[in-house]
Amino acid sequence: MAQSIEPNIADLANGWLKSYKLPYKLEQETLNSEIDKALADYFTKNGGTGANRPDAKLLLQDKNLNFYPILIEYKGYKDKLVKLDSNGQVENRKAKNEPHFQNINSFAVNGAVHYSNALLHHTSYTDIVAIGMTGYKDESGKIQYEIGVYFVSKNNFGAGQKVGDFSDFSFLAPENFDAFIEKVKTLSLSQEEIDKLKEQREKEIDTSLVRLNNDIYQNEKGLGENDRVYLVAASIIATIGIPGKVAPLEKSDLKSSTEKGNTDGEIVVRKIKAFLDAKDIPTEKKDLILRTLQNTLLTENINKVDNGESQLKRVFVKIIDDLGIYYKIGLTTDFTGKLFNEMYGWLGFTQDKLNDVVLTPSYVATLLVKLARVNKDSYVWDFATGSAGLLVAAMNEMLNDAKNTITSPEELSKKEIIIKAEQLLGLELLSSVYMLAILNMILMGDGSSNILNKDSLSDFDGKYGFGKTEDKFPADAFVLNPPYSAPGNGMIFVEKALDMMNKGYAAIIIQNSAGSGKAKEYNKKILDKHTLIASIKMPIDIFIGKSSVQTNIYVFRVHDKHHKDEMVKFIDFSNDGYTRTSRKKASNNLKDTDRAKERYEELVSLVRFGKSKLNIFTDKEYHESTIDPKNGADWNQTARIDTKPTLEDFKKTVSDYLAWEVSNILKQRDDEGK
Repeated sequence: MAQSIEPNIADLANGWLKSYKLPYKLEQETLNSEIDKALADYFTKNGGTGANRPDAKLLLQDKNLNFYPILIEYKGYKDKLVKLDSNGQVENRKAKNEPHFQNINSFAVNGAVHYSNALLHHTSYTDIVAIGMTGYKDESGKIQYEIGVYFVSKNNFGAGQKVGDFSDFSFLAPENFDAFIEKVKTLSLSQEEIDKLKEQREKEIDTSLVRLNNDIYQNEKGLGENDRVYLVAASIIATIGIPGKVAPLEKSDLKSSTEKGNTDGEIVVRKIKAFLDAKDIPTEKKDLILRTLQNTLLTENINKVDNGESQLKRVFVKIIDDLGIYYKIGLTTDFTGKLFNEMYGWLGFTQDKLNDVVLTPSYVATLLVKLARVNKDSYVWDFATGSAGLLVAAMNEMLNDAKNTITSPEELSKKEIIIKAEQLLGLELLSSVYMLAILNMILMGDGSSNILNKDSLSDFDGKYGFGKTEDKFPADAFVLNPPYSAPGNGMIFVEKALDMMNKGYAAIIIQNSAGSGKAKEYNKKILDKHTLIASIKMPIDIFIGKSSVQTNIYVFRVHDKHHKDEMVKFIDFSNDGYTRTSRKKASNNLKDTDRAKERYEELVSLVRFGKSKLNIFTDKEYHESTIDPKNGADWNQTARIDTKPTLEDFKKTVSDYLAWEVSNILKQRDDEGK
């Protein structure tokens, strides 16, 4: 193998940095305690695999006084600048989502991007510049070199984006750095790139969650299912931080002291309280969250010090090391959905109960929100909110509509605050699941204000739970995936919610037996006040791995009595374009194999506008008919198939028969001739 000229490359590059009079440091020198500590921790965790640390570091400030860490990696061989995957992304992960240390160690840019992710994970910095430089000596002994400059940010999920082509490091010089940062700020990802990066990160999340769950289960004794959920929630809340107000809790802040008032649990509780105070969480809500978490965080066993470390600190470190990167880079929606799916498995429900709390897939949640016609001015509630997945989908729809329709940045900011604080309400009875809903909405930037730990059937009067407690929540959109063990397969929730609304629309996903007899009495009472607009038969494997029951989506218009001549849209959505598998080792258990995105869009249009929007679907999958409002068991109709034979059918049958007869005669003569 050719001899490395890495020292020559390093000397050349470091000479440039010195000439710009930049405060750069070699790897072994101290630059910034937060950066150095993060890199050291990351190196210690991954050291056994051969991971190294960057060759040089800088911390530069732009004209807006924002700091940018600059990490530089040198390699002294030809063609060792960067290794990209088939999607054009820096290839730092293997097919099984493990770190690709061969690439990280061999290619300059890959190494720099790897270390930049350590800073995203373990520091407050969210924008880092990763630089790789490599080269070789040509026949004349002259150094030929290449430079790769990548921007690693929470906005690109830590994947890194190429900034441009550079022949030296002069873009870092004080007189050029502001222009360089302006160029960096123009970088953006296409929706296709975002989707691919999210898919890649989701695969990593699966691996991390399984590892964390197994680690805690096998090695941390004495922790019940609820304790594990509360520890994850507490650790994440304590480490989110609020810029300029509340510093994120660091691993080093936990001293495993036995001193009263300074145990690890008490330190975590104080940080959570500071976070909730800064978020202006209503006092009653804040007290409820703290009481719930304190029951686990302040117990004697979890704070007992063994070999200089408490169990709480040990678990806290595992959680932050395994999960921190995913919520710090802004993957909140995808991250929380997967987190909750995994943690439901921790809660030890029976199979029946597990079916009751099964999570709605995110794409189905978005469909329900669209069918309920949610927009920026909607007031949305969910009477069995679970992990708040439906409310997260509603919040996203409302925020997107606001961004698309409000042109004033100031007005948009105000509207976003109002949407999160006043236009969402959810009820969840199970305390452990309720805590997941709170965490979910906090991570989403905080729509947790009106997530209530109440029984929606017996303890809820339709009013705001916190703040405007004397005011009725003016709901005009209702979304629901109810517990199927409730009366009427869950239709009891629908009847109560719709009766508490004055207008609007509702979309629920429920066992289809609710529409064919199991909820007959509830359905008749519902239709006495509200209109069934559509009945949609969903794929039977929509909840694959959790529940195998057939479900339907029912869409209602609120407070408009169903007329017997009202045409209901019946849609067979059994083929939604997705192919699902339940293989645990599959890289992706949900694949778009037949225009799934287009099918979901067409479904929403069909429910809203009717048959004129038929394109992918046919008359066999869509038809309109009436139901009897006094029946309550005729909600699951299918398109009628005309079985009466036509003249053409008769002619074809006779033709086929004669052809078969002639073929037999000819074959018989042929056999006799032989």
